[in-house]
Amino acid sequence: MRMAELSRVSGVPVPTIKYYLREGLLPAGRLTPPNQASYDRSHTRRLTLIRALTDVGGMSIATARVVLSVIDDPDRTVRQKLGATISSLGDIQAGGVADGTNRADRADEEHVQATKTVDDLLERRGWRVEEASPARAAAADVLARLDRLGQHRAIAALDGYAEVAELAATTDLDVVAGIEDEDELVETALVGTVLGDALIVALRRLAQEHLSGNRYRTPPR
Repeated sequence: MRMAELSRVSGVPVPTIKYYLREGLLPAGRLTPPNQASYDRSHTRRLTLIRALTDVGGMSIATARVVLSVIDDPDRTVRQKLGATISSLGDIQAGGVADGTNRADRADEEHVQATKTVDDLLERRGWRVEEASPARAAAADVLARLDRLGQHRAIAALDGYAEVAELAATTDLDVVAGIEDEDELVETALVGTVLGDALIVALRRLAQEHLSGNRYRTPPR
């Protein structure tokens, strides 16, 4: 297909496609006479991935370029590709951090306790997580902020939140189960994580509205 058709199929404007080509996010098309480029379904799939990373995931073009280079690296295993890309998402979503915590602030008493709380949670649930995982640090940052705000009931509910998170992660893996093509598997997992985060937030809000309406319903006069 030509670029105009690629734009129509993907929903991405032609100027944006040209920008992605210049920035190295989208592979060049196959040159065909007379000096034109032809694109296929792999380009459509890559455009979907780019928009998920940048529009929904909030990645900069520079970060997206790094993530896509990891996905394209033939020497990395599927596990390595998934680990690297999901870690990049953790840096974007939590990192510097979602609650405004600076890296230098992580030596204070509240954060030390929060880190221990996260470590204890991982041990209780048997979760094997890298020591340098961005998500591990992000969880401690959130708990430290909750502590500063005096929201100890939320901290006490940590296991409940972890239970929900494990169910969501299991669902994520079930979605990619059976996909044999490695590139498709990594891309599906990555897009599913980015859009899945947005979906979980929306569903949580819906559930809160429903349950709070039932729990705190104003009794009839």
